[in-house]
Amino acid sequence: MEKKNKIKRIALLGPESTAKSTLAEQLANHYNTVWVKEYSREYLAQLNRKYTINDVLTIAKEQLENENKLIKNANQLIFADTELIISKVWCEDVFNSCPDWIKENLIPNKYDLYLLTFPDLEWISDPVRENPHRRTFFFEWYERELVAIKARYEIIKGTGADRLNNCITNVENFLADTKK
Repeated sequence: MEKKNKIKRIALLGPESTAKSTLAEQLANHYNTVWVKEYSREYLAQLNRKYTINDVLTIAKEQLENENKLIKNANQLIFADTELIISKVWCEDVFNSCPDWIKENLIPNKYDLYLLTFPDLEWISDPVRENPHRRTFFFEWYERELVAIKARYEIIKGTGADRLNNCITNVENFLADTKK
């Protein structure tokens, strides 16, 4: 647990098809550290039925558990491809409610930095994506959630290498600020 407190936790948050997974992996490679994959993709791909609110809760808990396992291997930073805000918004949007566990764990598991990905990339369809026409809606909702918990966040825009470079610049600025 002591090491967890020294590791800076950075989450990628944003609407579907905004390169969160790609960026998390690229950032982990750039900083020679680990990243936490989005567990919901794996879970939903094998579900064979419509997901329920209890499935989202299971996904949220496993996502956090996966991070807690991987943080032991982190090198100063860990990047998370999704986190509890997405679970909260997902539940509220689809089920009009959110399990208490998710709400109660948002603040204790708040990240040091959030990279909020803007929906300025072309939509790429896949079997677990649902909202091609609501990406701006979700972007704005995620930003409101970040403001509500007084999170430090940066909006990430651009395509290709520019998008990654925007992330790296914001991570470097964050690291410089934490040394002050």
